[in-house]
Amino acid sequence: MKDISTSSYRNSRNVAYPRKRPSPSGISKAHKTPALGSLMAPRKSPFSAKAALLQQRRRDAQIAALRRQGVLLEDEYREDIRFYMHEMERYTMSSSQSMDQQPEIRWHMRPCLVDFLVEIHFAFRLRPETLYLTLNIVDRYVSRRIVYIKHYQLVGCAALWIAAKFEDAKDRVPTICRETYDESAFIQMEGHVLATIQWTLGHPTAEAWLRLMCCDPFHVSRFLMEITLFYREFIKYPPSSIALGALTLARFLCGKPRQEYSEIVELLDNRLAKRVNDLSETLVKKYSYAFYSKAATVVVQYYLQGGRYVRQQIIPFPVTPTRSSVSGASTPMSSTTSLSDFSDDFPLTPTSPSSFSSDPFSGSFSSEDDKENLPTTFEPVLNKQRIEVPPEHYLPHEFVAYRRPALPQPQWLSSSDAVA
Repeated sequence: MKDISTSSYRNSRNVAYPRKRPSPSGISKAHKTPALGSLMAPRKSPFSAKAALLQQRRRDAQIAALRRQGVLLEDEYREDIRFYMHEMERYTMSSSQSMDQQPEIRWHMRPCLVDFLVEIHFAFRLRPETLYLTLNIVDRYVSRRIVYIKHYQLVGCAALWIAAKFEDAKDRVPTICRETYDESAFIQMEGHVLATIQWTLGHPTAEAWLRLMCCDPFHVSRFLMEITLFYREFIKYPPSSIALGALTLARFLCGKPRQEYSEIVELLDNRLAKRVNDLSETLVKKYSYAFYSKAATVVVQYYLQGGRYVRQQIIPFPVTPTRSSVSGASTPMSSTTSLSDFSDDFPLTPTSPSSFSSDPFSGSFSSEDDKENLPTTFEPVLNKQRIEVPPEHYLPHEFVAYRRPALPQPQWLSSSDAVA
């Protein structure tokens, strides 16, 4: 008799642990068909798989370190991003020639406005990009619109408000100049500025280029870049050139290997060497804190001591020395001398000492046996070419005089002699 308990136990075990997964379409297969990808992809060894895993982890760690520093950049799009930034900086450049035509605003007023904006930017702890974008908006607006002196500070405050909304968080947008200007005038100036620059705010700042050039930007280079915001001669240069020049000079001041030389380095070096005492007190005080590694102290002390930028000396490649083909005192050349004697592939003919003279009666060392320095009548044959024997009627008389075998005389020549 069949045991019911045993059969029920087996059936329940088969239900709980099926031997193979049921197909969702209702068709059971004896074996699982491998996917196409598994057939195409080669199998990796344990060593190569571990190396690929370590490489991926290292790359993820580098990207995480960049993101902690605020750099959100992928390697795959690096060249595309760089190309777009170059295109946008050309599109968002201001014109210093147009700013020269302002009826009331002069260039000596610019440091006062920039000093005011730097102080507000530092007080509200805004991002570094906000300050550069603010000055770019001001320059683009002044390049296209006539601005009077009474509205110059209002334009700067409105530009800082716009840049803070674009770059910083909403809770950090400053409320400035509310006591000096009416709220309606402030909002009206903001709309007028945005309409003038056509709402184009994606300006690649010098800070953005500095982050792209190095992962850990120096505070010295940031201090040098903010110096360029005060003066007219730096407006015509794009932010990428300013960032590269400031980084080059900063690496030189810190004693690190620097990059190529540029005009920005020369302009900064000349201004700091001649007018280091005329720098903005607000800017120097800002970068004198330990948070900025006392960058202003490093730069100001270097130029107060009379230091200047020194360009890297390019070491020239060694030049192969060339030797002269004919020396001052040499032995007479024989008739076997050829062009190969003057080539660098063959050694030169041995030379006689300079104490010997070619005149046999001028020195005490001359004698009859000394035939080496006697004048010779041989002329060097430099071109040894194979001379083919021409026909007899083209041969000269000297050739026959050397008793060379002559060709048989043709018949037409003998008949002409007979007729003559």
